[in-house]
Amino acid sequence: MGTGSEQPTSDLAGLDRSAAPGWVGSPLAISYGEPRWYAAYTKANHERTVAEQLGARRIEHFLPLYSSLRRWKDRRVTLRLPLFPGYVFVRMALRDRLQVLQLPGVARLVGFNGIPAELPREEIEALRAGLADGVRAQPHPYLTAGRRVLVRSGPLAGLQGVLLHWKGKWRVVVCLDLIQRAVAVEVDVSSIEPVLS
Repeated sequence: MGTGSEQPTSDLAGLDRSAAPGWVGSPLAISYGEPRWYAAYTKANHERTVAEQLGARRIEHFLPLYSSLRRWKDRRVTLRLPLFPGYVFVRMALRDRLQVLQLPGVARLVGFNGIPAELPREEIEALRAGLADGVRAQPHPYLTAGRRVLVRSGPLAGLQGVLLHWKGKWRVVVCLDLIQRAVAVEVDVSSIEPVLS
């Protein structure tokens, strides 16, 4: 992962050459201009502000939220909180990343050696579809081991994760390796199948 000390323009060096006429057929040149999903790391509690700014600039983004019931002395309140605190997912071409990096509240794009790393499109799209369809989800500790399954039907079709049985319900824990975060989504056990290694 990149460090917070990286300068937004420092990661252009290698990619600018790949976009030059002599490099048109290179994989870097192709990915440089093709929209893909990336993780924007935000300053603390700036996820909604960043999402609003992205929306105002018509930049495709995804800020997954979940409902959390909080009890205070005199009442209960349901809050909508970020499912992945500190992150907003952005779909863009790498050549346009300064539009994101220059937004107040954005610390950096998650990547390696100064180059933003692409998120798996299938995972982001399946999460978007599932949450839009009302699937219940909550943050979960990141897992590195467990019984891996594939969701083969329903709004989360295509997602892989670790099967978990908790409080009488089946959940699949989906881990986003790039940001080392995970989310548990409720599933119908008939919609999953084991992933054979």
